[in-house]
Amino acid sequence: MTDKKASTDYVVKRLAPYASVFLRVALGVGFFSAVLDRFGLLGAPGATNVAWGDFGRFTAYTATLNPWASDSLVLILAWLATAGEVVLGTALLLGLFVRPAALGSGLLLLLFALGMTVGTGFKTALNASVFTAAAGAFGLAVLGAGRWSVDAWRSGRGGVSRGAA
Repeated sequence: MTDKKASTDYVVKRLAPYASVFLRVALGVGFFSAVLDRFGLLGAPGATNVAWGDFGRFTAYTATLNPWASDSLVLILAWLATAGEVVLGTALLLGLFVRPAALGSGLLLLLFALGMTVGTGFKTALNASVFTAAAGAFGLAVLGAGRWSVDAWRSGRGGVSRGAA
């Protein structure tokens, strides 16, 4: 084994216990940021870094991403996406049922990316890193909860990482 490979392996081994935590927090906070935005809790429509600013604008955006859907179905989709982001974001932040939550997150993000591709173009989905977030969620499903999670605590390993949980 070369010194460079040994050095890389050492760094990866040292970082591995933190990768799941980082992915969980990044995805969970990302979901909550989007939910807070669509209810105007991060600022009014048009304010800096505010995508929607109210639920009506988010619903209109949902219609853009789902041009095939009727108005009543768009409203249902908007609420389902919101509920999914709250439930999945909470599970990820707590580290509770991480593998199913990560799979659900990956699917939700992939559906969002596909909707963006259909409604606003492939480049928009790339610019928003939605495919990347979906890949991270699927990676988290493979890694498992890791340390500092309710899943680790429930399995008797609270705070100690021994591989995927």
